Amino acid sequence: MENVISREEHEEFARRMEDEHKRISHRLTDLEETVRQIGQLTASVEKLAVSVESMAKTQTRQGERLEELESRDGEMWRKVTGYVITAVIGIVVGYIFTQIGM
Repeated sequence: MENVISREEHEEFARRMEDEHKRISHRLTDLEETVRQIGQLTASVEKLAVSVESMAKTQTRQGERLEELESRDGEMWRKVTGYVITAVIGIVVGYIFTQIGM
């Protein structure tokens, strides 16, 4: 009967195991909450990534439209300048021909 433990030792062991069980249960609850928060954070980051990607595409399209609008102004200016230069050259050539007598 060497391995026999007393009632007090058994109750002390049971009490310690109960305390350990409570501590582990509390840590497990905290861990489950942390995992849930990480899951929510992951979903939020995914939504943010989709939103940023959408904004980048929109910004690219707006940049293309802006370049198109800016080039229209440039084209119009080049056309007007071309017409003015053509008119000036026509006037000069006409003046020269009238001076020559043609």
